Amino acid sequence: MVVSRETPESQFAYVSIVSRRARQLMGGARPMVDNPKSHKPTRVAEEELAKGMLEYELPDLGESEEDKDGKRRK
Repeated sequence: MVVSRETPESQFAYVSIVSRRARQLMGGARPMVDNPKSHKPTRVAEEELAKGMLEYELPDLGESEEDKDGKRRK
């Protein structure tokens, strides 16, 4: 697994990270940003991610044995 603080390239990963953090904020976690531009949990989470305050892990996408043999995955 790769730990990163940068904004992910994948839109799916971006949405997953922001939504997980927004749920934490709705549950009572304090924002990491001193003066958030918005009070909405999703906007605060986006701002935290853009400033590199959130740390997340992305799985390694290594090739499987079938991919190495040149066979296509279905």
